[in-house]
Amino acid sequence: MAITAGEEVMARDSPPSGPTELHVLAVDDSHVDRKVIERLLKISSCRVTAVESGSRALQYLGLDGERASVGFDGLKVNLIMTDYSMPGMTGYELLKKIKESSTMREIPVVIMSSENILTRIDRCLEEGAEDFLLKPVKLADVKRLKDSVLREQGEEHEGCKRKLQDEYMPASPCDPSSTPMLCPSPPSLQPPSKRPRLLNVD
Repeated sequence: MAITAGEEVMARDSPPSGPTELHVLAVDDSHVDRKVIERLLKISSCRVTAVESGSRALQYLGLDGERASVGFDGLKVNLIMTDYSMPGMTGYELLKKIKESSTMREIPVVIMSSENILTRIDRCLEEGAEDFLLKPVKLADVKRLKDSVLREQGEEHEGCKRKLQDEYMPASPCDPSSTPMLCPSPPSLQPPSKRPRLLNVD
């Protein structure tokens, strides 16, 4: 089917139907690993903020308890990917801090580690981690996470949209359940006792 010039312009200028770019907060004390995960995320069309410690991540999220985010752009974070073994604050401790926050607990957190220790994996998943990835993280892992988060956000958006429609959509003026007095039955359907009586006139 041929596409006219006007249709081509409209398709090019139309905004996407849903969110296609995630903002990911990547946390790793290793400069090399941090650059690797940052590159994988950018290849997957994600926006990345990379920090070197759990305390720096809390500062970015505004959860450090001392000072608000300084030196960051303040964009909403859609996903957090953190290394498990870090000095000062482990990835598990960062996960607990995030899940204890009423404002940040819904952000998915993925733990990364080069050590395949089942007790560590189980503990993180029980605490609320979205996933546990073994290093080196692969591009397929990142794409799978991106698709999962976007799908969940799309479902959440549709749920909120339906809820708002249910709450604010005005009821039909002839909805018997909402305004019965405004919807009288047609005269032909009224009971015989209420029909007008005809008088015989000689």
